[in-house]
Amino acid sequence: MIKTNIPVYLASKSPRRKHLLELLNLKFETFSVDLNEEILDGEHPVKTVKRLSEQKLMEARKKISKGIIITADTIVVLEEQIIGKPKDEADAERILKSLSGKTHAVYTGFAVCNTEKNITLIEYEKTLVTFRHLEKEEIVDYIKSGSPMDKAGAYGIQDDFGAVFVRRIDGCYYNVVGLPLTRLYDTLKRVI
Repeated sequence: MIKTNIPVYLASKSPRRKHLLELLNLKFETFSVDLNEEILDGEHPVKTVKRLSEQKLMEARKKISKGIIITADTIVVLEEQIIGKPKDEADAERILKSLSGKTHAVYTGFAVCNTEKNITLIEYEKTLVTFRHLEKEEIVDYIKSGSPMDKAGAYGIQDDFGAVFVRRIDGCYYNVVGLPLTRLYDTLKRVI
């Protein structure tokens, strides 16, 4: 169990990340940071998620002067192409069609900073996810639900119909949801 006397903050508007952090029985507050999550051409996925997590941390430090700050960013990679959140419904449909019947990688980068000790660690996790073949009607109905619009790769493995798209996972399930809990827990212990 992690115990700390200084406040802990999750700089994320993701309800999924908030729920996952609650699983660690850690008292924390949430707030969001505004960042243009720019994907750079040719940048390796590990570098992308670590860079975006670090940039979110820099923005978060403008709001929080004392405490432990956690930021994160998740992307999906298919055939060396980085896929973020869909821009609109047509983009969501294109993304889901491209993932159908294939294996993709989910990368989550996260930063943990203890401002009192001036320690910052930036880590990442990679999980392979294989989709079954998706029928056009399933994709259309899923998009109509609105669920894919705020998720990297246009699907959620938790809490909704997107769960039945997944045939197999190789790696951390929680990473696909948005925070690799075991790696995050180990990292938190190192900064406290």
